[in-house]
Amino acid sequence: MKREPRRKVKKLNHNSDFVTSMLLLIPYLLLFSLFIAIPVIIAIGLSFTYFDVINTPHFVGLSNYISLLTSDEIFLKYIIPNTFKYALIVGPGGCILSFILAWLVTQIQAVPRTILTLCLYMPSMVGPLMIQVVWKTVFNGDQRGILNAFLINHRWIDTPINWLLSPDYLMTIIILVALWQSMGVGFLSMIAGILNVNEELYEAAYVDGMKNRFQEVIYITIPSMKPQMLFGAVMAIVGAFNTGWIGPALSGTNPTPGYSGNLILNHIEDYAYSRYEMGYAAAVSVVLLLMIAFFSKVAGALFKEKD
Repeated sequence: MKREPRRKVKKLNHNSDFVTSMLLLIPYLLLFSLFIAIPVIIAIGLSFTYFDVINTPHFVGLSNYISLLTSDEIFLKYIIPNTFKYALIVGPGGCILSFILAWLVTQIQAVPRTILTLCLYMPSMVGPLMIQVVWKTVFNGDQRGILNAFLINHRWIDTPINWLLSPDYLMTIIILVALWQSMGVGFLSMIAGILNVNEELYEAAYVDGMKNRFQEVIYITIPSMKPQMLFGAVMAIVGAFNTGWIGPALSGTNPTPGYSGNLILNHIEDYAYSRYEMGYAAAVSVVLLLMIAFFSKVAGALFKEKD
């Protein structure tokens, strides 16, 4: 007779905890639905329509996707190659560079570490401003440009090169700038992961025969911070596919000269805000979403913790 009330109390406590948890999740669910789930659903729906912003959307089925994959020459000839070249270099390259710099930063004392971390993180916060002030000055197309002046003074070139308006150089410069500003939140998470690795693991590994710092990184540091590595990889991939402002900011034109610096995000903006073909722009954005999802799955498979 005494056990029954205890069971009821446990059941009531369990229900109360569940209700409390759901109440705490409501703000997150509302924000997630409002800013992510609902816009994605609307974009997918619009991708099957023709919508010029003024008139009511009308259903066109798979017409936008068929046109995108068969008759959009700019998308097939320039956008896709540029996007994959950019993403495959900046995504993994940014992640690797973030880890290397994070590891180097953690090897110094706390005060200089904080200062250096802030210096490395700052470009990700003020990227557009730094492009206007620094990178345009470096790659200025006349003799006042830092790079042109350096090359002319050393007699390596005779006339200035218009770096930012040349299809031969623009994508390389965009990739360089993107790597320079790739030290974002993924970089900070890697620093936190490295600093929180159990020091006893290193001591035990050296007792068992580990010989150098390289083995320390490969066998202890990276396996111990796979969650942070996964977060950094996903952030690098998403950032690589969602960055489209660097090319127009550097060249001052959209589309960039010869479409040499145009990425898939620029293609979306072109059709959405210049041509007002929102249905077609939505179809391109769905393709971008699928690309990000695929490469995020690949990153998850690489850094997933084994059971």
